[in-house]
Amino acid sequence: MAKALIGHLSSDLRDPRIAADNSRLRARVAELEALVLRLSEENDRLVSARAEELLVSAPLQEMQPA
Repeated sequence: MAKALIGHLSSDLRDPRIAADNSRLRARVAELEALVLRLSEENDRLVSARAEELLVSAPLQEMQPA
């Protein structure tokens, strides 16, 4: 797999433009991963708060036989 990835890149790995582009892309990926984590945590917090709100505002009613 590594050979395939390296073969996919330019054969001159010393090209500063490629190194800068790779660095920029890695930083962007890290930024997006952090954003996904933050949004996931916020979503979990909102779901939990909403579930608690529903339980408090509308207690479960017992089913009546028909």
